[in-house]
Amino acid sequence: MKKILISFILILFALSSFGQVKPLWLRYTAISPDGKTILFSYNGDIYSVPSSGGTAIPLTLSDDYEYCPVWSHDGKSIAFASDRYGNFDIFVMPSTGGEAKRLTYHSANETPWSFTADNKAVLFSACRQDVAANAQFPTPAMSELYSVPVAGGRVSQVLTSPALDVSVNSTGDKIMYDDVKGYENLWRKHHTSSEAHDVWLYDLKAKTFTQLTQFAGEDRNAVFTSDGNDFYYLSEQNGSFNVFKSSLNNPTAPVALTSFTK
Repeated sequence: MKKILISFILILFALSSFGQVKPLWLRYTAISPDGKTILFSYNGDIYSVPSSGGTAIPLTLSDDYEYCPVWSHDGKSIAFASDRYGNFDIFVMPSTGGEAKRLTYHSANETPWSFTADNKAVLFSACRQDVAANAQFPTPAMSELYSVPVAGGRVSQVLTSPALDVSVNSTGDKIMYDDVKGYENLWRKHHTSSEAHDVWLYDLKAKTFTQLTQFAGEDRNAVFTSDGNDFYYLSEQNGSFNVFKSSLNNPTAPVALTSFTK
């Protein structure tokens, strides 16, 4: 019996050591507004680590799956998706850790993208309920964009069309996002087709849409600069995914900032 117990302890120690030596599959990274902290998802939980390096601290620890953390613009809160009640709902919690507050209660899966400029609401995608006039085929691949108050309350629809990786400008009157034209796999690389993603701008006051990228392949993950006049994004137009900088005033002349080929 003693030998069996010792063997069991050694096996547990070996498995624990292996998991600590090579923590793979770190995903959904999000850097804080001050650039000092990085959030990421690992093994169904959300961790925080200094951007300078150091020990990663878990912000969530449960048997459920939490992912896709996003920062509030003041760095005090984070939003994330969790399936602790069955499907993926939107939750918020202090960025330093603490109790998580549930914001949505719909049966559809929901993905957070950003806080509004005033940090009073969270923008998220879901396939909940579209307007009757929309000719879009009803499928989870074609979600809509919604907003839910951080304090809790009624969900509002922002866009009836799919909008992924949403970025909000500092004044809160414009958003940038990746469009969705079809059912192409998000992780397929180096394809050029009519379904490839482009970056769009939506003016919340004027209610107008502007296409910002024209490359026949993948353009995605756009973020505003601090002044809101320029933006950075990823594109495959010169090889692998590289970082480009462009201007809202002249989006047809982007400048490549990196040159990775693989």
